[in-house]
Amino acid sequence: MGIAELFFIAVGLSMDAFAVSICKGLGMSKFNGKHGTIIGLFFGGFQAFMPLIGYFAGIGFQKYIADVDHWIAFALLAFIGGQMAWEAFREEEKREEQGDALNIRQLFLLAIATSIDALVVGITFALLPGTNIWLCVSMIGCTTFILSIAGVGIGFRFGNRYEKKAKIAGGMILILLGIKILLEHLGIL
Repeated sequence: MGIAELFFIAVGLSMDAFAVSICKGLGMSKFNGKHGTIIGLFFGGFQAFMPLIGYFAGIGFQKYIADVDHWIAFALLAFIGGQMAWEAFREEEKREEQGDALNIRQLFLLAIATSIDALVVGITFALLPGTNIWLCVSMIGCTTFILSIAGVGIGFRFGNRYEKKAKIAGGMILILLGIKILLEHLGIL
């Protein structure tokens, strides 16, 4: 596998994390580079770690995760997206309180949900002869890290203008992303 092919795989795998990062940026009342970096580290770290697990688990694990990975991703994204949209309607919470504090548990669940497909890609890497897994996971992790930070910035710029509507849209995007993952794995899309 060449560098160009690996780069396209890395970009493709990072698109879910990029979309979720945009949603995280939507809720920020002011851009916080530290939070953007933490979000990037979570998503980039999980996107790098999951193919590594998949690679070492090999073929035997694929039959177990392939049947349920889309359901796990769908459930996590739908739950978190619904929670995000619901919070936009709750008047007692101010936007600053919601957007400026990182919820590490939520970030952990989002990182898992967006990196399950990377686990399966790691299993695929195990099937390809001569694959340099360390180069693969490094490129996937770095690409996701950079795109996640960019996503937070893009989401902040959009969310800062439209506040409540942006928060609702962010929640709906997460739900739709979960539905898309589910429908793709069921062969409908």
